[in-house]
This record gives sequence, structure tokens and C-alpha cells, in this order.
Amino acid sequence: MKIYTKTGDKGETSLFGGRRVSKADLRVETYGTIDELNSVIGVAISKIQNPPPKADEIQNKLIKIQKDLFEIGLILANPSKKSKTNLGDRILELEKMIDELSRELPELKNFILPGGGITGSLLHLARAVCRRAERRTVELSRKERIDKSIIAYLNRLSDLLFTMARVINYQERKKEIYKRITG
Repeated sequence: MKIYTKTGDKGETSLFGGRRVSKADLRVETYGTIDELNSVIGVAISKIQNPPPKADEIQNKLIKIQKDLFEIGLILANPSKKSKTNLGDRILELEKMIDELSRELPELKNFILPGGGITGSLLHLARAVCRRAERRTVELSRKERIDKSIIAYLNRLSDLLFTMARVINYQERKKEIYKRITG
């Protein structure tokens, strides 16, 4: 089987079910942003270095998140299927991860600028892409029926990616740059 089909050469693609839409269609943009997020997380995973104590744990959690994102992308690419996700339990798991990881960190009293080491910076980038994926999903949900747990999952995931970035930077002794907000 060839990887190229030439069916998209005029700016259209097929959704599950065969319906042809513009590659600029909001649904395509939404699941494309989920795919982009998954790719950024893949790059971050490749940069996680040992021996930080939580590196393997974070890596394994991120791989599980990649699988979630792949499933979310499939759901979003199939407008004809009214599928409900099983994200409720996963959202609770993400919250538990945030709580557990946060215990290791100094209290956050100011905003921080994205950065630190390579891995921390990539996780901050993943957080920003996740927020965009969330915005696209919200926009799509205003036009079409979308399982609301996808939005909640993305919202919680962005918080987890932020926390993971902080943990990795903390363990690698990369300094966070604080930004105070003034009137």
C-alpha cells in the first residue's frame, strides 16, 4: 500500500464515513491539533533523561496520555458516530497525578515563564498546544455535538503538562523564571 493517495491534492480530506471536507474544516483543524499535541509529547518523551527520580514514571504516564489522545483524535474524526468516551476515570487519574507531582514542588506564588531545560520547555510547549486543542474542541462543540468530557480531559491535561514541566525542571535543577503581575 502506498502512503500517498493523491486524494487530498485539491485541499480536501475524508472523514471516517467517507464524507469529503476541506482540510481547513474546523473538525479537521481540531483533530489535527490533537495530533500535533501528541507529536510534541512524543518529542518531550524522547528528551526525558534519567536519573531524575520521576523520569520513568513521567515517561510512562505520557505514553498512556498519547494513547488517550490518539483515541480522542479518532472520535473527533468520526462525526457520524455518537460515541461517548470513557474519559471520566482518566480525568480523575490526571488529577491524582497533578496532586502527587505537586507535593514535590515549591509552592507557586507567581506566574512562571515557560522554559527551563529542554524537556521542561517541551512540556511547556505541549501545554500550550494542549490549550489550543482545547479551544478548537470548544469551538467545534458549539457547532456540532462533541462529548464534553473531551474538553474536561484537555483542560486537566494542560494542568498536568504544566506540573510535569515544573517537576522535570526541579529535578534537573533548572531555575524557573518568575513573573509578577502588576496592575
